[in-house]
Amino acid sequence: MNWRYWIKVIHRDLGYIAFGLTIIYSISGIAVNHVSDWNPNYIIEIDSLKIKPASDSTLTNDLMRDYLISQINEKDSLINSFRSGPLSMDLFYDKKTYSADLLTGNVSLEIVKNRTVIRETNFLHLNNPKKAWTYVADAFAIILIILALTGLFILKGKKGIAGRGKWLTMLGFVIPIVFLFIYYY
Repeated sequence: MNWRYWIKVIHRDLGYIAFGLTIIYSISGIAVNHVSDWNPNYIIEIDSLKIKPASDSTLTNDLMRDYLISQINEKDSLINSFRSGPLSMDLFYDKKTYSADLLTGNVSLEIVKNRTVIRETNFLHLNNPKKAWTYVADAFAIILIILALTGLFILKGKKGIAGRGKWLTMLGFVIPIVFLFIYYY
């Protein structure tokens, strides 16, 4: 058996192992790359509703909170409240926030929902679990290095590293270097 045979075997088997991890890291990478365009972990819905206005700024926090709860008719358990002004209050529920202006009767409702799958991939990609996941992520990085190196030598001749492969490999180095000169230096 020659060395090229073993390179193919190693490349193939590590490629199978890396497949799932590559999908997870790729989905998360795309999501996190566009964090300025959207929230990759949550869907945030904003709605508005109207309540009966109240102009008594002498209401205690408790009375104002109880009045708001009776007006919005929320069935979930209140977690906390915050009086942000003489006639303004925020009510915090699990994944919901009501921001009310009692003078106008305008209430803004913000509902937060998890982005299924993407949130979980981000959790892993950003190494939030720490501990054992750090070793999994490190092993994956080492597997990617081995895949890159073995991939260079799978094909031979003009389609391999001695032919067009050398130009494509150089391009793989040039692209990040160009972006470093544009955005970093």
